[in-house]
Order: sequence, then C-alpha cells, then structure tokens
Amino acid sequence: MKDKLLRILLLVFGFVFLCSLPTALAAEKIGFVDVREIMLNSVEGKKASEELKKAFEKNKAQISAKETELRKLKEDLDKQRSVLKEAALREKESAYQRKLRDYQQMVKDANEEMQKRDQELSKTLLPEIMKVISDIGTKEKFTVILDVGSVPVPFFSRENDLTKRVIEEFNRTYKPKK
Repeated sequence: MKDKLLRILLLVFGFVFLCSLPTALAAEKIGFVDVREIMLNSVEGKKASEELKKAFEKNKAQISAKETELRKLKEDLDKQRSVLKEAALREKESAYQRKLRDYQQMVKDANEEMQKRDQELSKTLLPEIMKVISDIGTKEKFTVILDVGSVPVPFFSRENDLTKRVIEEFNRTYKPKK
C-alpha cells in the first residue's frame, strides 16, 4: 500500500514537472553567431584579409622564383652528372642542398609570418566582436549566444542568427587603434 502511494505521488510530481518544463524552456532565449564570418565580412576584417592576401602573394612570388631556380639547378646537375669529376659533382650537389634548405626555410618562415599576422588580426578584432555580441545579448535579454563556428550545432533557427546584426553593429562602432 505504501509503495503504491509512493509510486502515485512520484507519478503526479513527474507529470507536473514535465508539464512545467516547456514553460520554463520557452523563457530561455538562445542566439547564434559565426564569429569567423564576422571577422571575414566586417569592414575591418576585409581590410585585414586584403593585407594578408597581398603579403601571401608577395611570399608566393618569392617562393615561385626560388622553386624555378632550384628546378634549373637540379636539371643542370642531372645533365652534368656523367661528365663532372667526383669533387666537382659533390660541390654542385652540396650547393644544391644548401639552396634547397634555404628554400625550405623561406617557405617555413612565410607560413609562420602568415599565421602570426592571422593571430594578430584575431587578437585585435576578437575582443571587440565579443563586446558587440555581449551588448546585443544584454540588451535583448538572451540567455546564451553560441558561436556555431566553434561549437557544433546540428540545427539552429535562422531567426536567432545574429551574425549579420553583429557585423553591422561592429562596422558602425569599431574604431581601429592607430
């Protein structure tokens, strides 16, 4: 008898809890943004991307010139291999290896420079973007705003996607530091 009464009470409390759950969840307001898209499509982000692209093209041109030089050296070395004396062949191979190491270092340095510039861009823009997101969240009483670029969200309503609004507000309020 006591067990039956306990089961009925648990069933009633469970039913009341389940009925009140949608009301409690309806009060939550969740927004979504794509911070990477904001960084790429804001006015400042586009400027920075253009600068990165110019630096990349400059590095690419230098690397291509070095690749062409290495290819020519390798072809010359292969053609002369049968006619060169052992000492001369070793000297040419050694020179080729040095230039190859210089080339590899150049590529490594260029990649590191691009990563550094990208990180500096993120370091500069990200706090300001987060401030805009926070301001919108506070004004409009969002419970949480998730970055869909860093948190896997299988589905979200486009009506709660704040990305374009954040871009507009960021463009309007951001003043680059000189």
